[in-house]
Amino acid sequence: MNSIRTLCFAIAALSSYAALVYRLLQVRRSWRDLAYRTLVVTLLLQCLTFTMGAVAMGSDSFLGVGNLAILVMHVSAVAFCVSAQIILLRWATDAEEAVWKTRSWLAAGVALNALLIALFFVADGPGRPAADFNTGSGRPLVLTYLLFFIVSQAIPCVTIFRQCGRYARMTDNDSLRQALRMLRVAAVILFLYCCARTVNILTAASGIDIGVWQLASNVFSAAGIVVLSLSLTVPSWGGSVARLVEWARSYRSYRALYPLWRDLYESSPDIVLEPSGAASVSDLNYRLHRRVIEIRDGWRDLRPYIERTSGGADGTGSGASEESRQAFAEAAQIRQALRAKRTGTIPDDNKDTGGDFEDRDTDNLTAEVVWLTKVASAYRRLGKTS
Repeated sequence: MNSIRTLCFAIAALSSYAALVYRLLQVRRSWRDLAYRTLVVTLLLQCLTFTMGAVAMGSDSFLGVGNLAILVMHVSAVAFCVSAQIILLRWATDAEEAVWKTRSWLAAGVALNALLIALFFVADGPGRPAADFNTGSGRPLVLTYLLFFIVSQAIPCVTIFRQCGRYARMTDNDSLRQALRMLRVAAVILFLYCCARTVNILTAASGIDIGVWQLASNVFSAAGIVVLSLSLTVPSWGGSVARLVEWARSYRSYRALYPLWRDLYESSPDIVLEPSGAASVSDLNYRLHRRVIEIRDGWRDLRPYIERTSGGADGTGSGASEESRQAFAEAAQIRQALRAKRTGTIPDDNKDTGGDFEDRDTDNLTAEVVWLTKVASAYRRLGKTS
């Protein structure tokens, strides 16, 4: 079980260092920001906490003092929780409220760390086996030390969970709202860590062996810190990821529209607004918009060849939505109209008079891309079955 505990500490430490390095890369443009400096201190404390945890798993002493790594880990964990709470205040409250709440949290953190240090040495922490600080081993002073430490971790989890929900509803900043939601998830996972540690301590004090379930606290701790590390950095990279996801979605749509656009272009070459290659490859939004307009124009050119009374074909299953059925019907009409135009067959009752795309808001590009992608997908599937 020690190897799994060490692995959990290593995962938490690596995620902490990754977040710290990422934030330090922004030091030149952000150092004057107090919230940024507080965040860097928080990540440093987070790194120290889990580095000391890994050290404690590998050695019973640190700097020649028994169990000192455990004490440093716990003290830095308390400071880390206080610092994380201060970051939340800086993110989501006005300056005046943040100042006096910050002072309250700092005072509480200093008092609690002083209490932990005193209890550690009164309980002869340097002379005890390291296992005592994992379960308490029924020693009253060690149990008191551990329970105070767990409470110091649980209370910030509860307050952060409650505040993040309220602050996320208040902010208009999408990346900040995402960070607050992730911070809320991290608070839940770390609260489960506190519960699991309490169970470990109480069962050990009662002489109950829960076996491998003791590792639940380590797993919750590592998972919570990974989510926390992401939440503390998401305001700076969340926007870039969102833009990348949006670009990927647009690129998929652009590619999906190609078979429909190609056949319409071959039927009506005049729909092309610019020569091929005139637009920059990087200007995907422009290229997508242009493709949508060209498909609309090609579709309009086919109206004399679309029979008004034709219901098209239905390539959907019995459980398909009405929109999917309509997409297949219109894809079938386009395919039929292309064949009619090639043969010069004009139906007597056609759609040449009036109308545009049926029941579509062509002023909304996003909605139109979604709709045309459905039609293009249906068009491609009909081509495979024809």
